[in-house]
Amino acid sequence: MTSLATLLEAAAKPHELAVYHGTLTPRELDAPAVEIEALVSGSARHDLGWLRRVAVRGEDRFRWLSGMVTNMVNDLPANGGAWNLVLNAQGRIQGDLTVWRENDALELVIAADQYERLMAHLDHFIIMDDVELVPLGGESAVGLTGPLAEAVLARLSLPTLSEPLTATRVDWNGLNLRIARGYGVHAPHYEFWAPEAQLFKVWMALRTAGAMPVGSASLDAFRIAEGIPEYGVDMVERDLPQETGQMRALHFNKGCYLGQEIVERIHSRGSVHRHLRALELSGPLPTSGTELTLPEGTDAAGHITSAVELPLAAGNRIFALGTIKGEAELRSQTFTYTVGTATGTARILATPPTF
Repeated sequence: MTSLATLLEAAAKPHELAVYHGTLTPRELDAPAVEIEALVSGSARHDLGWLRRVAVRGEDRFRWLSGMVTNMVNDLPANGGAWNLVLNAQGRIQGDLTVWRENDALELVIAADQYERLMAHLDHFIIMDDVELVPLGGESAVGLTGPLAEAVLARLSLPTLSEPLTATRVDWNGLNLRIARGYGVHAPHYEFWAPEAQLFKVWMALRTAGAMPVGSASLDAFRIAEGIPEYGVDMVERDLPQETGQMRALHFNKGCYLGQEIVERIHSRGSVHRHLRALELSGPLPTSGTELTLPEGTDAAGHITSAVELPLAAGNRIFALGTIKGEAELRSQTFTYTVGTATGTARILATPPTF
């Protein structure tokens, strides 16, 4: 159970808990339509207690970590971060994490459901290196997401961050608060790291400043609508980096790293046989694994990896992520699918949706 979930368990109105990223957290904190409205057009506060932090220490930390992940390490700014994929020698994705640099300190942020596996993978490659992976406990995080997130920060006299993957520290109401801005497509995504005993203080301050509470179900729905993939759902171990379409995780001038030879070979040839794409659907809500076909026949074009129906003020809309075969994508940008006896259509979103 996350630290915030434990604190909320003492509330007068109990909340249903669900496993999200390997940790129990509130599934809903308000009506789904209210939560989605806060995410797409307002400001939403939410649990991030499934995130785990690991310090990377030792004289060889920069060189070693750069050789283990797909994105930049050595050139990170003093208070910047980069989203990375972790590969094996065959170039297959073993997981994802964010690398943060604070002055000369390096830190990893890993989802709880990937933590043990990625830590074992990384530790396996510490051989003759002066490197130590040190789990950082005692702190947890809450999030603030939505187009009006920065108005909430202003009401709390907290700084805003103009760019994603940047961070700062502030002394605020007696706390040494770490504020980080994550990656977002439709809206800013902020993280607030504080001692676990003080986390509820941050949660209630966000409430006072106007941020609505949302649970993991709505947060995951918003992720799908933004087209942000989740490892283990939309990206899996068999996948190659370029098949995910997430080029923001790759840096082609950083030097050698595990799996780089495969990434560079694909880069030089310029193509893979399938891509993960953001989709908007018309029809019934499909489940993960639902097959996509070309509109003119029954030829398989790909499959849905995750889908959600958003209850929006202007009417419900269905968004999804799906893997599309390269040859099918060349033939069409629209596909069909079946749920029971009902059929629907899926179209690739060339640009992020507006709500």
